Amino acid sequence: MESNKIKGHFLKRYKRFFADIKLESNEVVTAHVPNTGSMKGLLTENAPALLTYNNDPKRKLKYTLEALKTPTSWVGVNTSKPNKMAALAFEQQLIPHWEPYSFIKTEAKINDKTRIDLALAKKLEIKKWDKALLDEHTFHFVEIKNVTLSDKNTALFPDAVTERGLKHLNELIELVKSGHSAELLFTVQRQDCDQFLPAYDIHPEYATTLQFAQEQGVKLTALECQWVDGEGFELNTFKPLNIKFQ
Repeated sequence: MESNKIKGHFLKRYKRFFADIKLESNEVVTAHVPNTGSMKGLLTENAPALLTYNNDPKRKLKYTLEALKTPTSWVGVNTSKPNKMAALAFEQQLIPHWEPYSFIKTEAKINDKTRIDLALAKKLEIKKWDKALLDEHTFHFVEIKNVTLSDKNTALFPDAVTERGLKHLNELIELVKSGHSAELLFTVQRQDCDQFLPAYDIHPEYATTLQFAQEQGVKLTALECQWVDGEGFELNTFKPLNIKFQ
C-alpha cells in the first residue's frame, strides 16, 4: 500500500526511467521515473524532490518520483497522474464543459492500435466497451498530456519530439471528421504559468499540427493544476490558461 509522500533531493537521472534521490535521512535510493520526456529544465542536482513509496513485493523499485522543485514552482513529473486527476474531475463535475456528459470510459479502444484516454457521452449505459460503439453513438474523446516544461510564464509542450503525440493529434482530427467531438487536455503540473504555447523549437510539426487540429474542430484545453503542499498536484481547483500560437 502506498504511504505518504517522502521528501528528498534529486541527484541524477539515467536510463530514462531511473533517478537517484537522496532522502532527508541521507540514504540514497533509486526511484522509478514515470516520464518518457526529456524533463528539460527540471534535472538540477540537489533540487527538492517528492516521492511515493510502495512496498509491493512485485515492484523492483519501491520509490516513484512524483515531483521536482524549480526556483519558481514544484513540477509534477508523473505522467500517469493526469489521467487519474481528469477522471476524478469528471466524477466531481469540476470541468464546466464536461457537465453535460454522464458516461465515462477510460482507455477507450478506437482501433487495434490506439486507445484514447477518455470517452465521454450523454445518457449512455454500456456494459462492455467495443469499438463498434463508435458507429452507434456520439462520443466526446479526450486525450490528456502532462506539461512540465515552461519558459518564463509560458507552459510549453512537448519537451521532446513526440511521434506518439503527433499520432494522437491526427486520430483526434479523424474522430471529429467522423462525427464525434474531440479534445486535447493539457494538464500543467506547475504553478508559474499564465499561458500555453506549443514548443515550436522542439517539435515544429507537432506545433503546426496542433493548430491545424484546432482549426478542424478539436478543442484545446490547458489547465494549471493546484499544488497541495507535501502531497502533490490536484485538479480540485485549477486555472485555465490561454492557448496561443506563433
